[in-house]
Amino acid sequence: MSDHNDRLKRAVASGNIPVVTLDNKWHKIWTMIEKPGEVKKLEEKLNDLLRKQGRITTEMKDIKKLKKKMMDEIVVLMDDKESDSIGKVEENKRLIEECNEKLQKNEEDLGDIPKEIDELNRDIMEITAELIYDVMHKNEKEIGELAEWISGIRVELKKNVIRKQEMEIQNGVMYSYMHDVFGPDVVDMFDMQYNPMEKILKLKAIKDEKKEAEKKKAQEQEERLKTAAATMIMDNNNSEK
Repeated sequence: MSDHNDRLKRAVASGNIPVVTLDNKWHKIWTMIEKPGEVKKLEEKLNDLLRKQGRITTEMKDIKKLKKKMMDEIVVLMDDKESDSIGKVEENKRLIEECNEKLQKNEEDLGDIPKEIDELNRDIMEITAELIYDVMHKNEKEIGELAEWISGIRVELKKNVIRKQEMEIQNGVMYSYMHDVFGPDVVDMFDMQYNPMEKILKLKAIKDEKKEAEKKKAQEQEERLKTAAATMIMDNNNSEK
């Protein structure tokens, strides 16, 4: 047995494990990965036990409630010597005895169900934990590979963006020269689909806009610093007064 398997088994055996089939987070796991057939069978068995436990527990509560009602009635009727009351007391005693018998049978039916539920729940949790461990480690490996690929693509993308801009500038310079020599017809002469100078002008406009934004940001920051400094000086003067 591997070390991580041993650790998982110990954790499942000693931990306070909630009933998995009543846990929405447990069900959400199986919307992301396929649920094994073994887990489906154990899940169905666990749900059957839970339903049986619930039915018996509810029935016992109802019987205890009825028993209490009968006992309360006996207390009230004990002081009444009329024959009808005496008959009612005897009938209630009989019903109480039936309640006791039913409660005893329910306790026998309940038997080891709570223990069976706990053991089955831990079996399911152990399989779930093993599967989650495997999936997470597989994902972790792929995440690392994808991160490395993304990093490489970013470098390649940056290089290609620079190369593209350089070729656009190159075409713009050449076009400008040919335009000076041959005039506007140069577009048709060289089968140009666009005016390369427009690309250069757009690049220049973007750079100018970026530069202007950075300049404005720097000015705003400088103004904030001046305002903060002026406020500090005023506060100091006021405190000295």
